[in-house]
Amino acid sequence: MTEINEFTFMSTSPDETNQLAARLATLLEAGDVLLLEGDLGAGKTTFTKSLAKGLGIERNVNSPTFTIIKEYKSGRLPLYHMDVYRLGDEFEDLGFDEYFEGDGVTVVEWAHLIEEQLPNEYIQINIYHENETTRKILVKAMGSRYVEICKELFKR
Repeated sequence: MTEINEFTFMSTSPDETNQLAARLATLLEAGDVLLLEGDLGAGKTTFTKSLAKGLGIERNVNSPTFTIIKEYKSGRLPLYHMDVYRLGDEFEDLGFDEYFEGDGVTVVEWAHLIEEQLPNEYIQINIYHENETTRKILVKAMGSRYVEICKELFKR
């Protein structure tokens, strides 16, 4: 049975959110999968930029909305950034498994749209607007490895 654990983080500034993402990056290994959901404009791509920076990627990271998948290979681990919001029926041809089981970290924005393609274990991060500067970040760890990552991340 897959172990599940949930964590909540209230970020009162973009800097706090960036620090959380950068700290998470130090705990990740090849094959790790992060799912990003939440409000439009809440900071999913900004979170990914900070994660990339934490992985040592210096290239500018932006949303792959129209390209679906962007690869960044210059850091400690490659980063595969997916935005599946505009994906149609062609998703089965994109080889998601190769990314999920690959040599890097995969981040999927709007992951619920490809739910049947997702691995069984992952970290899901939901980012919601609380107000102008505050974000509620709900983190759900699916699987014992990801639970341990989150316990370390949130020092529990």
